[in-house]
Amino acid sequence: MKKNTSPQSIITLASASLPNKFGLFQISIYTSAPDKREQVVLSMGDIKKQPTLVRLHSQCFTSDTLLSLRCDCGAQLQKSMELIAKHGSGLIIYLNQEGRDIGLINKIKAYALQEKKLDTVEANLALGLTVDAREYTTAANILKKLGITKINLLTNNPDKITQLEKHGITVSKRVPLEIKPNKFDSFYLTTKKIKMGHLLHNI
Repeated sequence: MKKNTSPQSIITLASASLPNKFGLFQISIYTSAPDKREQVVLSMGDIKKQPTLVRLHSQCFTSDTLLSLRCDCGAQLQKSMELIAKHGSGLIIYLNQEGRDIGLINKIKAYALQEKKLDTVEANLALGLTVDAREYTTAANILKKLGITKINLLTNNPDKITQLEKHGITVSKRVPLEIKPNKFDSFYLTTKKIKMGHLLHNI
C-alpha cells in the first residue's frame, strides 16, 4: 500500500544545521499526511545540481545506534555520509522502516531465530512476516518536493532502483556501497545476495 499519493502530501516539520565528523550537514524532518511517520533528510551542498548523490537508508537502531555487527547498516550509513562529504553535495533520506519495516520487536524476535540457524529470510517467514516490507513512495515524494528527479543512488539493492523509477525518479547511476564482511554478518550478507538479489561482490 502506498504511504502517500503525491509530493504535496509531504510536510516539512523542522530544519537545522547538523555538524558531524564528516562535515556540516542540514537535517530536516518531514512527514506525509496519510501515515504521519517522521522521516529524516540529511543534506549537504547544492542538492539541486543533478544527478544528485542520494542514499535511501532504512532505520536500523541496532546497527546505526548500538553499533551491532550483525548487519552492515551502520557502516553503510557512515560511508554514505563520508562519500557525500567527499563529493561536496548529496543527501540521505533516513526512512522510518526499522527492520525492513517489521519493527524493532519483530526484528529482535528474528534475531533470536537466526541464532537457531535460520537465515534472515527464513526468520521473517517463520514469524509470519514478509521478507522485505519496505517501499519507497515517501522517499520519491520527498525527492520531488525538493525538486530532485535525477539521482545517482548509493545502494546494493536493485529493488530501490525499480521502485524509485516507477515513481518518476531517474536513477542515472548505481553507486555500490559494499562494506567488508565480518564474522558476524557474512551469513546475513550471503543471504541478501542469494535470496534477495543484492549486488554484492565481496561475498
